[in-house]
Amino acid sequence: MSRRGETAEKTSAASASSPSNVALDHRQRMKIIYVTYIIAALDITWMFLQFAVTPYLAKKLGFDTLWFGYLQTTVGVIQLLGGPLFGRFGDLFGARAALSLACSATTIFFLLLAVANHPAMLFIHKLPTIFMHVLPASQMVVTDLSEPDKRADALAKLGLSFGIGMIVGSTLGGQLIKHYGETFTACVGAAGSFFSFLLVLQFIPKTTKIAAPENNTKSDDNKNKSVFNVGEITRLMKYPRVMRTFLIKIFAGLPSGIFQVMFSIIALEFFKLEPEQNGYLMAYFGIVQMVLQGGVIGRLTERYSENSLLLVSVGVASVVGLGQAYMQTVVQFCIIVVPMMFSLSMFTVITDSILTNSVPSTDTGTMLGLCASVQSLLRTVGPTLGGFLYVSYGIISIGLIQFFANIGVFLYMLQQHRNKSGERRE
Repeated sequence: MSRRGETAEKTSAASASSPSNVALDHRQRMKIIYVTYIIAALDITWMFLQFAVTPYLAKKLGFDTLWFGYLQTTVGVIQLLGGPLFGRFGDLFGARAALSLACSATTIFFLLLAVANHPAMLFIHKLPTIFMHVLPASQMVVTDLSEPDKRADALAKLGLSFGIGMIVGSTLGGQLIKHYGETFTACVGAAGSFFSFLLVLQFIPKTTKIAAPENNTKSDDNKNKSVFNVGEITRLMKYPRVMRTFLIKIFAGLPSGIFQVMFSIIALEFFKLEPEQNGYLMAYFGIVQMVLQGGVIGRLTERYSENSLLLVSVGVASVVGLGQAYMQTVVQFCIIVVPMMFSLSMFTVITDSILTNSVPSTDTGTMLGLCASVQSLLRTVGPTLGGFLYVSYGIISIGLIQFFANIGVFLYMLQQHRNKSGERRE
């Protein structure tokens, strides 16, 4: 269970393929990382602001549950396509360009939302989401500026930003809509996103990566320097541990993703929560996530190996699924939320850390874009699959699928761990 052996091996491998950024000293790196945390917190704030606006505006424009599901699926498809391309863009043109593009797209997104007065406009205003990847871009900056053995802890701190943004955005969105309406709230989101854009220009360097070796020919550079080079994106799957980790990320993450996208329906129909009560529950989510990612996960990543923590997160997720299947009250769910948020946060942080440490530093943006696409894939298939399961078999079906899927992945990983331990003894 010790982390030292894995850390030494991982650090040496990372140094061989992608040495640390030596252009910035430690103080400068930490300043940029802290500003990146602020940018991420602001982006999550505006995102939850949008979550407060869109359902009410969609209802005003005549959307029923089915068409609102189509709207959410549209976002998932667009971001599924945009994630790897955005990551590739960040690797080629640097952190400042990537974050600037993401913040600009978010500003346009809110401006279109503010003028949306027709059902078609609600679909049109989702188009900029193809570039709205502030969180993956923030992860790219943190990944580039953190040492390999500290990367999981640095990425976990981004979860603290997520929790702050969730609490502030949910509360602020509800109050703004109540007193000033959807249009004004959307304009606040646009102004806030533009402020984030200014922070990027002021504090984020053009690139956070070390300069690439100069032994490549110009013809090779011209051949590979394309955002739309699918071969450059898919070749990352050939690195050790990448394909296995991706498959674990998909198979273990899909059931929990279904529960997440169905939670608004579960809160409304199963728990019979009013909007104000739902807001309190979301704030509770944010507080739990802040405590876990700010004070627990980082310490665990320093003490235990990533493989061990990944195994624990999958095991806990299976138990959470069993709890979700048989819960009956909001109080019971609030108890389940703690291990649920722990497994989700740990699973995301560890898989992202493993994947970014498995590729050269010049490809971490593309890899994080691929990771974002996994989440988009879950949001794409989640509403349809989750809706079918919930309507046909009830909430118990969603919980049991999570239990069986995660227990299967847990047993597979445990067997792999035992096989490796046996090989080392021999």
